[in-house]
Amino acid sequence: MSFIMKHVCIRVENLEESIEFYTKALGFEVSSHRDFPEGEFTLVFLKDAGSGVEIELTYNYGHGPYTIGDGFSHIAMASADLEASYAWHKEQGYQVSEPGGLSGGIDFYFIEDPDGYEVEIVRQR
Repeated sequence: MSFIMKHVCIRVENLEESIEFYTKALGFEVSSHRDFPEGEFTLVFLKDAGSGVEIELTYNYGHGPYTIGDGFSHIAMASADLEASYAWHKEQGYQVSEPGGLSGGIDFYFIEDPDGYEVEIVRQR
């Protein structure tokens, strides 16, 4: 038996800010937007440019900010040109960490979404 990754769900405080972040900063496209007024929530799925994996943004009406637990760490995405993507994210004013690596080189950096979730940008190999 085998499985493939379909999506990752994160709960967001401001749906429009989160959609803007994932589409502009990371190139995702909205693939589905469904409102469930009876359940008081909205689901927006965004797909990446290549793998088919999606991020599900869940907006619960009137919830306010979420506390990010210490068990969840981050979402990771790959960039063919890490230096250029880092420079562009920084130029656009996104909250980014200094680039780093585990073996002496520069292999990754982190960018923060509007709710404080971290997205790791790794060098595509």
